[in-house]
Amino acid sequence: MSISTRRARERANTHERIIEAALHVLETEGPAALTIRRIAGDVEYSAPVVYQHFANKDALVLELVAYGHRLMLAEVLHAFQEADVDLRMRRMASQYVRFAGEHPHLYQVMNAPAIDADERGRAAQPAVDALKELLTTWSARHGVVLADLDEACETLWGTMHGIASLGHLGHLGNVGNDRARRLAEQALHAILLGWRAEAAANDRDQRENVQG
Repeated sequence: MSISTRRARERANTHERIIEAALHVLETEGPAALTIRRIAGDVEYSAPVVYQHFANKDALVLELVAYGHRLMLAEVLHAFQEADVDLRMRRMASQYVRFAGEHPHLYQVMNAPAIDADERGRAAQPAVDALKELLTTWSARHGVVLADLDEACETLWGTMHGIASLGHLGHLGNVGNDRARRLAEQALHAILLGWRAEAAANDRDQRENVQG
């Protein structure tokens, strides 16, 4: 193994250890405990070593945001194994809310307004794309023409985020996450039924206009 290859691997291992330590602090103690000095102490490096990998705390947090979205996408994709597309949509909502409940501090950072909106958008884009693909499949299955796919996706995402936030804030009782998951499934089911009913009504009106 060449010296350059060995150094690259060592750097990658150091980078991974820093991220793992940051995640542990974040998920066990919350965002307030997440500092460069604290992370450096946990991995037994000096602060300058951590700064070689992350220019500042914001850069470290942004890495955690990207990690969180990758992890959430991997868990949400389990719902895509459902054969029935309607059930797939509901399970997707349930998995989203479950992730938020199991990783409350990470989820909080992923949606923190302090993170640049464009950076958050780029980190979330793969998950958004997966939702759009699923929504397109559902639309084709039921013959529902969505006037604006982006707006439809934002409606579903906003619904899941809102219910996940209620569960996280404890507004849903002692079984907040379980109840939040059920509510998310019910909410998506209701929205999808509404879109189907609207599409059916539009088709009926068009037929009546032609006949008239």
